[in-house]
Amino acid sequence: MKPRYLSLLLLAACSQPAPSEFRPDASIQELMASVVDPAADALWEAVSSETTAQGVVEHQPRTDAEWLAVRHHAVTLAEAANLLLIEGRKVSHTNQLEDAHVAGILTAAEVQKKIDADRQLFAERAHDLQLAAREALAAIDARHPQRLLVAGEKIDAACERCHITYWYPNAEQPKWPAPLKQAAATP
Repeated sequence: MKPRYLSLLLLAACSQPAPSEFRPDASIQELMASVVDPAADALWEAVSSETTAQGVVEHQPRTDAEWLAVRHHAVTLAEAANLLLIEGRKVSHTNQLEDAHVAGILTAAEVQKKIDADRQLFAERAHDLQLAAREALAAIDARHPQRLLVAGEKIDAACERCHITYWYPNAEQPKWPAPLKQAAATP
């Protein structure tokens, strides 16, 4: 074979999209229940206050083992964002969402349609979660409980942005009583 034909064949072979090596098994709903929720909950609970009969009890990681355990949850959450983005992953295998009884929750098919219609926006939402989890990692590595608390708020905001876009865009939002609206609007 002449070298220029070989070059053309190689060029053609390289320009073809490679088939995905990923074979998603768990649905997005299963990833949320098994990976994302437990990791996020552990990060949110890592720095918290509890009011007891004896007074306020402050919780935060203190030992090397406690910081390492919290770090594992942050790594899990950051990587879960990548798992959510694997092409071909379905929202649900049964088309039934666990909170389908709640007013404003879309069906699994409706969520899937919204994700498929704008994969770029879905990727941005997943990357928001990943960035927030990375902030948690930085706070953990610095052993800074207050920064971990702030990162937890960013994780919550990233989750809420995604859920309000895909899961429950039609859910009724809480109504603030008039005095609270005025107080919230006052700087």
